[in-house]
Amino acid sequence: MARTDETSQPTPHASAFDTAPSPQPPPGRATGSGARMPRWLPRALMLALALIAVFQLGSWAFHQLLGLLINILIAFFLALAIEPAVSRLASHGMRRGLAAFLVFLSLLIVTAGFVTLLGSMLAEQIIKIVEEFPAYLDSVINWINAHFDTGLKRVDVQEGLLRSDWLRNYVQNSATGVLDVSTQVLGGLFQLLTITLFAFYFAADGPRLRRALCSVLPPARQAEVLRAWEIAVNKTGGYLYSRGLMALISGIAHYILLQALGVPYAPVLAVWVGLVSQFIPTIGTYLAGALAMLIAFTVDPWYALWVLIFVVVYQQFENYVLQPKLTSKTVDIHPAVAFGSVIAGTALLGAVGALIAIPAVATLQAFLGAYVKRYDVTDDPRVHGHRSRGASTGLVTRVRRLREQKSGERATAESAAGSSSADDGGASRRAAASGRA
Repeated sequence: MARTDETSQPTPHASAFDTAPSPQPPPGRATGSGARMPRWLPRALMLALALIAVFQLGSWAFHQLLGLLINILIAFFLALAIEPAVSRLASHGMRRGLAAFLVFLSLLIVTAGFVTLLGSMLAEQIIKIVEEFPAYLDSVINWINAHFDTGLKRVDVQEGLLRSDWLRNYVQNSATGVLDVSTQVLGGLFQLLTITLFAFYFAADGPRLRRALCSVLPPARQAEVLRAWEIAVNKTGGYLYSRGLMALISGIAHYILLQALGVPYAPVLAVWVGLVSQFIPTIGTYLAGALAMLIAFTVDPWYALWVLIFVVVYQQFENYVLQPKLTSKTVDIHPAVAFGSVIAGTALLGAVGALIAIPAVATLQAFLGAYVKRYDVTDDPRVHGHRSRGASTGLVTRVRRLREQKSGERATAESAAGSSSADDGGASRRAAASGRA
């Protein structure tokens, strides 16, 4: 009887010439031409394509909304700056929305008045330059004729300028650029309106905004967010208020100088120097003083030199005397850090970054300072910049120490010799005394 397997089927006898049956590949491991694709590969490809599409869509949306995000950032810092004033008015029983409106109205009136005065000054200076241009041209022509033996006339110069291709191209480019300038002005006004509206909402609904932000965080995180918000309000408001006070002092000082020299538009120039010098660190004073020097040069060239000397001296007084006292409790940042933050902010966000860089860095520094553990510094001379004696030992010091050592050894030898001679003298005296006895 032939053996049967579990299905009761007879098992055929294997001949000697038959080969052993090849093992079947396990499921999921296909080999040869009929290999199958892994089941996870299509899902991974679909997930990768979806992530790439989401990234591209997010990048496109970010670049499209970058202008709006920058406006919101400016509005947020502006709201932080006026938060103390709004809160103070609200603490006296005034509604928060009305307090924010009054603060913004005051800022708008001051800004509009300054822009109007500065624009009128520039317009009058341009008109004055245009009216006196023929006289300047005559003086230049007379100097050229006197020194170079030429026969130039103002009429010939004017006709040459009017017929030149450069002037024709400039007029054409200016005419085509009028529309671009108008578009930029309208865009700037719309941007200013957007920033003002967002800043007003942030300032008027500050408590509601903080409550909405904290409602999605656990209690431990809520305390940290509120503390960071408080630090940002204190640093931003303190920065703007201290800079405003320094701008007032700078404006008064420059107004006294310009008024004493008889420079026209002294009040407007003083306000210009005060604002630009304070809100553009380090180089703002010289940028603002350039306009004052230019106006003073039209009166007398020596007046421009006096203005330059005063600007340099006042800058040193402000950096080393005035600024440390006013900003020690508000924005305590090293001048190098402030200047570097302004450069970094300008590289990232342009003029906007230059304005918000210092309060942002001050807020970050104050917030991180609460979480960084500090230790007492050892009383080491190297902390104060003095090198230790071991490190500063030179050839002269070594020679001096060698001389002192030799002189000490010589003194020791002399004292030893003196003591031995004294001992010998005493012994001889004792011997003589015993002989007489």
